[in-house]
Amino acid sequence: MADAFDFGTRATPAIRALTAYDPGHDIPALRLRFADRGGLLELGSNENAYGPSPSARAAAQAALAQLHRYPDPAGKALKAAIARLHGVREEQVLLGNGSHELLMQLAQVFSAPGEDIVASRYCFAVYPIAAQAAGARLVLAEAFGEQAGMPLGHDLEALAAAVTPATKLVFFANPNNPTGTWFDTEALADFLAKIPPEVLVVADEAYIEYATDPALSSAMALRTCFPNLVVARTFSKAYGLAGLRAGYLVADASVVRAMEPVRESFNLNAMALAAAEAALADSAHLDAVRRGNAAERARLATALRNLGLAVLPSQTNFLLVRFGSGTAALEQALFTRGVILRPMAGYGLGHYLRVTVATPAENERLLAALREVLA
Repeated sequence: MADAFDFGTRATPAIRALTAYDPGHDIPALRLRFADRGGLLELGSNENAYGPSPSARAAAQAALAQLHRYPDPAGKALKAAIARLHGVREEQVLLGNGSHELLMQLAQVFSAPGEDIVASRYCFAVYPIAAQAAGARLVLAEAFGEQAGMPLGHDLEALAAAVTPATKLVFFANPNNPTGTWFDTEALADFLAKIPPEVLVVADEAYIEYATDPALSSAMALRTCFPNLVVARTFSKAYGLAGLRAGYLVADASVVRAMEPVRESFNLNAMALAAAEAALADSAHLDAVRRGNAAERARLATALRNLGLAVLPSQTNFLLVRFGSGTAALEQALFTRGVILRPMAGYGLGHYLRVTVATPAENERLLAALREVLA
């Protein structure tokens, strides 16, 4: 029998050169492995340890009664709720299967081979993937280094200077993944004033609900002054719906119209639509999650520093922690104890691990394991 033809060679050059997004460890397999050993402590994916709103869970459960029916293809009820929340028109809202899908579509629709997408050196891994999949050039602006007193944070001056006539999109997260760092809203307004109005600027606000710095507010309020600003959000983090995959963006209506034809049919399932709408309505649960995270973020950061570790400032539900040259061995030692952190070598941060802020009990288990390993 002749060898099968390698159909990978028929893919476009951009796709052939692409490396898929790395989600980390095989968590389902590890859950089984550690089921009888105290369970797996999952602190590598920045999930909401407090879980979703009870009303969101109930809404998803109720949607199961119509499991044999297609969901609303336009997601009208959820779009209306999002529009009310942000004071925008429904035609300015686009729903996505998580914000990941929307970030990919932005590159697909608004960039092409020979054009540029600008991001910062320590950016979310999906931005380079989105650029490469579209065949666009990725231009990485240098970030502040630790020696600058603003560890690994976005350098907005460098980001603005990287924009040229070939630039179609600028991506950044604020607060940023994987570093947890941020810049204030006034600095963002100054940055946007330097960007040509025909260049789309995408503010990825996956973690904005966790921010407690009064100088940092959502970029949504700046959209009236800067129509080229696109704000992306997710229900996976503070709303606790990572398993249902729901996200959205708010943009000028012309942006949404251009993207609508590439949106997959029924891209949000019925459970996601129902749960996300219910989650938006339960502000009390969101406030409780924010308070719990803020308290544990501060407590965990202090405890880690007391162990002699360098911890970056964060406005998210995770901490970026420097463990030094022994990082890989330490991560493996924690792994054998059922404690999963996120290695950062793929981001060029091989001496760091990313640590999700969890519940008090989970954070205590992490600290106990760390003390044992570090000793």
